[in-house]
Amino acid sequence: MVSPAPAIALAGLSALLGERCLRDAASCAAYGQDNSRRHAQPLAVLQPMTVAEVQQVVRIAAEAGVPLTARGRGTGTTGAAVPIAGGLVLSFERMDRLLAIEPADRYAVVEPGLLNGALQVEAGRHGLFWAPDPTSLPYSTVGGNLACNAGGPRTVKYGASRDNVLGLCFVDGRGELIRTGTRTTKGATGYDLTRLLVGSEGTLGLIVEATVKLLPLPAARAGFLAVYDSIDAATAAIVALMQQPELPAALEFMDDAALALVRARGVELPAGAALLLVDADGAAATLPFTLQALTEAARVPGLVALRQAATAGDLAALWAARKALSPALRSLAPGKINEDVVVPVSRIPELCRAIAGWRIELGLPIVVFGHAGNGNLHVNLLYDPADATQRDAARRGLALLFQAVLALGGTLSGEHGIGLDKRDWLPAAVGAPALALMRQLKTVFDPAGILNPGKVLPPI
Repeated sequence: MVSPAPAIALAGLSALLGERCLRDAASCAAYGQDNSRRHAQPLAVLQPMTVAEVQQVVRIAAEAGVPLTARGRGTGTTGAAVPIAGGLVLSFERMDRLLAIEPADRYAVVEPGLLNGALQVEAGRHGLFWAPDPTSLPYSTVGGNLACNAGGPRTVKYGASRDNVLGLCFVDGRGELIRTGTRTTKGATGYDLTRLLVGSEGTLGLIVEATVKLLPLPAARAGFLAVYDSIDAATAAIVALMQQPELPAALEFMDDAALALVRARGVELPAGAALLLVDADGAAATLPFTLQALTEAARVPGLVALRQAATAGDLAALWAARKALSPALRSLAPGKINEDVVVPVSRIPELCRAIAGWRIELGLPIVVFGHAGNGNLHVNLLYDPADATQRDAARRGLALLFQAVLALGGTLSGEHGIGLDKRDWLPAAVGAPALALMRQLKTVFDPAGILNPGKVLPPI
């Protein structure tokens, strides 16, 4: 039985949205989860189509004190889109239009439900692209990318979502529509609310429109694969590569456990303890010189083999090693905790040595790969959720990982966000004064506390 205030809210929402207010158990179950594999059943799923409808939804929810969790396509891994407090799920799937694209000024205006992949196709028609390229690019939304500040391999050269958005329209916790930023690439007018909203995971406001920065598509692309006899050698190469005037377009890392998995799936790789996958892009006339400089930088002591791509097909073959990883992980265990921690590049060997010890201590496979140029490593703890001993070991491993990352001067997330997974570690990561300020900001933006409660900020 729904209590009086939520029942009144549901009646108002049904009148507002009609059949786009879904209340049947099956629909609610489908929208009650994300890629974290957590689940919570909401009271209803809302599918607004206009900004005005989003504003009215927020006003109704705030008046009734009903929690409201925004959702793109549920590709996030931290539980940020799971309605743990019950209440309402607001899905942006019907607000998926490309509102404008201005090639001369290199920006696009989009609704939050537009797929990243669809934006790339439309931008590509004008010789442009949007920089964020998460693995979920074909089926994640721009709004979801902005909510968690998504990145991907290209981040090393082009930046993450926060670096590639010019302005926003968002609805705060009172139902007010607020515009931030500009449609120009420079702006120094007041506080930067745009960058504050990006990465806030729907806890401060609901993004209903974004002006995103577009970049010219590179004319040519090339790359190489390098294998090293130690992680220390690979790290020395990463440092050398990141000191070049022309940065790599991608700089990916795999440890020995990741290499063993890839080889087991039939990908032929030289023997070694660590692999770097390096991409370069640019003008066709200058790319060979960029590639030569990067190749020379990669030739540090400890290099075992270097394989260069001569054609686009060769480049795709090199990337097959990286793309084989995710499906390969499933062969080790049915459960996976994938944490996207970040450490200073020079501290990568220390973290990897600690992880090697945890494999023995915990008795679990742990596979490491990620975006080496940023020090953003994906640490995968693999376990059987049905085995209580393995579950406990995985939880201990998570605590060991976060403690080590913070001790090394790193941070909890590079691109997945905090959500529910890392929420209780936020105080250790940011400190008491910063956390107190974040709580004050939450109250200013969301006075009734209805927007994605229980996420990012730990309970008091």
